[in-house]
Amino acid sequence: MYKHILLAADGSENALRAAKEAIKIASCNKEAVIEVIYVADFEKAKSEVLHSTSSEALNLERRQKISKIEQLLRESNISYKVKILHGTPGPEIVKYANEQQVELVVIGSRGLNGLQEMVLGSVSHKVMKRVNCPALIVK
Repeated sequence: MYKHILLAADGSENALRAAKEAIKIASCNKEAVIEVIYVADFEKAKSEVLHSTSSEALNLERRQKISKIEQLLRESNISYKVKILHGTPGPEIVKYANEQQVELVVIGSRGLNGLQEMVLGSVSHKVMKRVNCPALIVK
């Protein structure tokens, strides 16, 4: 079974559902570690930095966005790590997953319709196409 699982999280309900699935998978292997990745999007990071009092406060705000996921992981007794990356979410998740040679990527889907996904593209779709390992999109 999978030992190194990457969970892409942004604090949304979709990410919470993805976390629950990652926990189910990780609980099949006592050695499994879930690495929670939060990407501070460049587009949003500018305003976050302007409104933050310090870099520590900004880091705390970002950690709070994924606090529900961390709570689920602790309650499930699953080993986990949290990593905050900076950049555009799709490419950063792909780059990190491929460099770290994760065995499975789990990511939530926003549930865009066909036209929205074609015009906007979705992070989950971009990740699915470019990672070098299996990926699970959770709806």
